[in-house]
Amino acid sequence: MRLLVIGSGGREHALAWKLAHSPLATAVYVAPGNDGMRDVATVIPVADEAGWTSLIAEHHIDLVVVGPEGPLAGGLADRLRARGCAVFGPGAAAARLEGDKAFAKEFMRAAGVPTAQARAFDDLQQALRHVDGLDAPCVVKATGLAAGKGVTVCDDPAQARAAVRESLQERAFGDAGRTILIEERLCGRELSVFALLDGERCCWLLPSRDHKRLEDGDRGPNTGGMGAYAPVSDATPQLMGKVVAEVLEPTLAELRRRSLDYRGLLYVGLMLTARGPQVLEYNCRFGDPETQAVLPTLDFDLLPLLWGAARGELPAQGELRSRGAAVCVVLAAEGYPASPVKGRPITGIEQAAAQALVFHAGTRQDGGRCVTAGGRVLCVVGTAANVPAARRRARSAAEHIRFEGMQMRHDIARDEEIAQDENLSGDEGIPGNEDPDHEEEDRP
Repeated sequence: MRLLVIGSGGREHALAWKLAHSPLATAVYVAPGNDGMRDVATVIPVADEAGWTSLIAEHHIDLVVVGPEGPLAGGLADRLRARGCAVFGPGAAAARLEGDKAFAKEFMRAAGVPTAQARAFDDLQQALRHVDGLDAPCVVKATGLAAGKGVTVCDDPAQARAAVRESLQERAFGDAGRTILIEERLCGRELSVFALLDGERCCWLLPSRDHKRLEDGDRGPNTGGMGAYAPVSDATPQLMGKVVAEVLEPTLAELRRRSLDYRGLLYVGLMLTARGPQVLEYNCRFGDPETQAVLPTLDFDLLPLLWGAARGELPAQGELRSRGAAVCVVLAAEGYPASPVKGRPITGIEQAAAQALVFHAGTRQDGGRCVTAGGRVLCVVGTAANVPAARRRARSAAEHIRFEGMQMRHDIARDEEIAQDENLSGDEGIPGNEDPDHEEEDRP
């Protein structure tokens, strides 16, 4: 089977890496990709729909896997399906669940999915008056696609007013921020759940936890994610039973009721609160950097699932098995998330890759040197039998990598490590971890 992964970041590198290990894959292409992905796929630097369509025809692609949200919201999956392509990714109407947060909130209410109370505003003065009338902290969200930005978790009314003005008055997020949600601020711990849907059925992968703030201790601005880990100890069978019954099943039923064509990955971002799991957001694609932590733990060949979902014939239902643990640490450029500095030489990648998986998110080759080319530059993933051992491996590997102004969090998965028994022993990795190009044969 010949595969095309659309996208250029760490998520797409991880997807190409996992799919390349499938015995069913005869060729894996990534477009536009980045130079760091060439170890697992053929990189073709085309970044527009006309180029992708030509590539699909020229290389006889069997399955297209769409990584980022922008093409999905723009209807790429619809147009490729109209040409007869099998596509893993929802159509534009269903992708509104990510592309329009106000629509997603209305969808959740109609489905009976638990979520925070919120109101939408496109008028500055009305939004400011609403903030002044609140008696609790809130979250201000741009309703459109803002590349992982556009969300401000506010501690007080002054911060909320500033966030409202940033979006509605200063147009910091462009059209994505023409309408905002002002939402109650939920307290608890976040959880990310990946569900694969084929329009009628769903199955779900190992839950993970992202760290969105830039700095240790969950301080600093929100980012696209500074690290993630899996498994998560508080994602118990009892909790996941509630998530399935109260979130996944009602969501799937509402999609069917509205005749929304959803063949792809539904990412459910949850807050685990005192009143139970509450949905923070839907995303319509694999999350980044959670994908880099989840895929190395999967104990099966991912390709048949993506192929089946794309064709409306998902071959599995319910929870899918995994093994071991993985911790992903993101190395970000100076100035990220506001104004990342590009072109800084990077050293130590080969040494890090001898200990852990290294997925390239924002790099390029320049005169034989690897240099920074984006906000999130590299994702270093340690794998082991348990989270504490995986965390040690990720941190040890990341210490080899250097570039000027590098930013990283040192507390990714630290709370999980503390929560586990201090007497956990054994640092053996998932089979094949020592050699990133080798993986134990996937089992069906």
